[in-house]
Amino acid sequence: MNKILIVDDEPNIIMSLEYTFKKNNFQVFIARDGQEALDILQTEIPNIIILDIMMPNVDGYATIEFIKKDQRLTNCKVLFLSAKNKESDIEKGMSLGADAYMTKPFSIKKLVEQVNDLLQQKSKSE
Repeated sequence: MNKILIVDDEPNIIMSLEYTFKKNNFQVFIARDGQEALDILQTEIPNIIILDIMMPNVDGYATIEFIKKDQRLTNCKVLFLSAKNKESDIEKGMSLGADAYMTKPFSIKKLVEQVNDLLQQKSKSE
C-alpha cells in the first residue's frame, strides 16, 4: 500500500484529500504544518508528500529543505499544492526539489492523476 503525507493547514482540503486518497487505497498521514510533517517523518516514510507552502510555524519551503537533506527520504516524491501561483513561486518550489507543483484551486481528479504519475516515475526508476 502506498503511503501519502498530506501537509496543509486548510481543514476542507485535508478532509477532501484524506477521503480521496483513502478511497484510492493509500495509507494517509495528516500534518497541519511543516513541524507536524517533520515529526511524522521521523517514524514514517511516505511514497509521496503533498505539501502546502503557506502554513503556520514551519512553511512548505523550509519543510522541503529538511526533507531533501534527510537520506531516508530520497525516494519520497514531493508535490507542492499551493495558492502561490506566480511563475517565480513555481520556479522556487521546483528549484527546492519538488517533483511537481499544482496551484489552488485545483481539480481532485488532476491531483490524483499527478500523484499516480509521480508514483509510476518512482517505480520505473527503482
